Amino acid sequence: MSGSARYSVGIDLGTTHCVLSYLDLQAVEEQPELLVLAIPQLTAPGTIENLPQLPSFMYLPHGAELAEDAAALPWIAKADYLVGEIARNLGGKTPGRLVSSAKSWLCHAGVDCKQPILPAEAADEVERVSPFLASKAYLQHLCSAWNHAFPEHPLQQQTITLTVPASFDPAARELTVEAARALGLDQAVLLEEPQAALYSWIENSEGDWRNHVAVGDVLLVVDIGGGTTDLSLIAVTQEQGNLQLTRVAVGDHILLGGDNMDLALAYTIKAKLEAEGGKRLEAWQLQALTHACRVGKEKLFSQPELEAIPLVIASRGSSLISGSLRSELRREELSKVLVEGFLPGVTVADKPLSRPRSGLRSAGLPYAQDAAVTRHLAAFLSRQVNAVLEFKDIHLPESAGFLHPSAVLFNGGVLKADPLAKRLMDVLNAWLAAENAPPARLLQGADLDLAVARGAAYFGFVRQGKGVRIKGGTAAAYYVGVESAMPAVPGLPPELEALCVAPFGMEEGSEQALPNDEFGLVIGEPVRFRFFASKTRREDVAGLRLESPDTGELEELDEIEITLPEDGHSLGEVIPVHLSAAISEVGTLELRAVSRRAPQQQWKIEFEVRDKTGLAGEEAA
Repeated sequence: MSGSARYSVGIDLGTTHCVLSYLDLQAVEEQPELLVLAIPQLTAPGTIENLPQLPSFMYLPHGAELAEDAAALPWIAKADYLVGEIARNLGGKTPGRLVSSAKSWLCHAGVDCKQPILPAEAADEVERVSPFLASKAYLQHLCSAWNHAFPEHPLQQQTITLTVPASFDPAARELTVEAARALGLDQAVLLEEPQAALYSWIENSEGDWRNHVAVGDVLLVVDIGGGTTDLSLIAVTQEQGNLQLTRVAVGDHILLGGDNMDLALAYTIKAKLEAEGGKRLEAWQLQALTHACRVGKEKLFSQPELEAIPLVIASRGSSLISGSLRSELRREELSKVLVEGFLPGVTVADKPLSRPRSGLRSAGLPYAQDAAVTRHLAAFLSRQVNAVLEFKDIHLPESAGFLHPSAVLFNGGVLKADPLAKRLMDVLNAWLAAENAPPARLLQGADLDLAVARGAAYFGFVRQGKGVRIKGGTAAAYYVGVESAMPAVPGLPPELEALCVAPFGMEEGSEQALPNDEFGLVIGEPVRFRFFASKTRREDVAGLRLESPDTGELEELDEIEITLPEDGHSLGEVIPVHLSAAISEVGTLELRAVSRRAPQQQWKIEFEVRDKTGLAGEEAA
C-alpha cells in the first residue's frame, strides 16, 4: 500500500478529541508540509462547521428530538449517530444520552467492550451502544470527512497511522486495529501517543532538534489529556556517530486528566450554590455545571486579565430567567482546586494514595484514586530508576532514588495552561535539586492539541526511511500462566508458573518461538488462559519461567476464556504443542500454539478477548 499511497495520514483517536493530519508523500520538498484536516461536523441541529478537532462524544437523541433534515452531513442525508461538537453540546443539556470516554472503556478489563453499555447511567428508554461501536463511529466520521475532501484519494488507499496510549494493553490495541479494519483501513499501523508527540516536535523543529537534545539525555514525555495521563521515557544515545532515540519505559494507564479537573471545579461551585440556596443540585444540573466549568476554566487560563467567569445553570423554574442558578468561577479557585489539588508540591518519595474500596460500587471506569498527578509521576520515575542501565551513554548516580530526566516534552490540552505546566516543572526540578542533579529543561514548540496527529502523519514519512526513527518495541514483557501437572491436593489449587513469551522491547514484525518447551493444549472445550505483564522486568528472555506470578512485579491482564477448534481431534483432547509469540507489523501481540505432531497446524490465542461468553479461538493456516 505504501508504494501507491499519495498521503501519509495520522489519526489521533483521543479520549476527548479526534484529529486527522496528513502530508503529501509525493511532494518534491525534502520535508513536506504537515496539514490538519478541517472536519465538517454538526455543531447544532442543521448547522455544519469545519473544525480542526472532532470531539470524541456521541449523542443518542430521542426519536422526536430532531427534525428530519437536522442531522444531514455533506456525505450523508442522515447520520446513524450524532458525534462531535453537536453531541457534546446536546449532551451538556441531556447528559443521560451522552456517550463519552469510549477510548478509556476499551482498556477496561472488567467489561465486554462490544456489548451496549454506554451511557453507563442512561435511563431504560435510551438505546445504549458499545465502546467499540462508539470508537468506530468517530473513526467512520473521520474517514467520511477525508473521502469527501479527497474523493480521488480514498483513505482506504493511503498510509495510515493510528495513535494509542503507550499504556494500552494488547486487547485495547487489537480492538483499535479491528475498528480500523471494519472500515477498510487494513493498512493502518499503531503508534504510541508520546512517541507521536515527540515526532511532531522533531518535525516542527525543521531539522534543528539535534541542537536541543544531546547524547546522554533522558526525555520525559508527559501527556495529560481530557481523560488520561500518559508518561513515557525516551533515551538519547548514539550509534556510529548518529543520535538515536529509544523509548525505554511507559507508565500505567492512569484515568486522570482534564475531565477530573472540570468535575472538581463543578463540585466546588456546587457546594457554593447549595450553601447559598439551601437546595441540593440534581445529577443533570451537575453535568451541566461541569460543562460550564470546562468552558470557564479555558477562558480564565487563556485570558489572564479576567478574574472571574459568570456561570448560569438551568433549573426547573417556570421561565428561563427565574429558573436559572447563577454563580461564578474565580481565578483563585482555579489555583486552589487545580494547581494545589492536582499538582501538589510533594517529594519524590511520595506515592499515590490508596484508600479501601467499598464492597459495592456503581458501574463505571476504574478512575485513579489519587488525583495528584505529581504523586503518579514520582512513583513512575522511582519505579523506572534502572530503565537506562543498559545504555553506556547515560550515567545515573548510584545513589539516585529515581530516574533523572534531563528534558521534558509536554502534550495534551491540560498543559496549555501555564500555571499547571509551570507547577509540574517546578516540582520535578525540586526533586532533581534534592539529588544534586541539574534541572530539566522544557522542550518548546509543540502544539499540545494537534501534536499527536501531526506526529503520526510524520511517522508515515519516517517509515519510508526518511528522518530519525524512535526505537520502541513492546513497552512491557508478557507472560502466560502455565498450570503445573501436580496430583490433586484437597484445598490446594495447582501451582501456576508465569512463562515469558514476549520480552521487553520486542520489535514489531518479530517473532519469538519456544520450540524446546512442550505444553498440553486442551481442544474443543472451554478453557482459560491467564496473561501477565511487567514494565520493570527488562532482562527476562522468552522461555524464562517465574515460579509464581505473584511477585509484585507482574500485573495480570484479561483472562481469556475460549474454545479452540477441534480440527479432527476429539473434544477435550490434549495436544502437545510449543508456543510462538509475535509482534505484528501493526503493533499487536499474537500468541500461537504449534502442534508438535503436525507443525502446519496452529492455534492463535486472540487478545481481543473482552467477550466473557466464550470467544472461539482462531485456527491459523
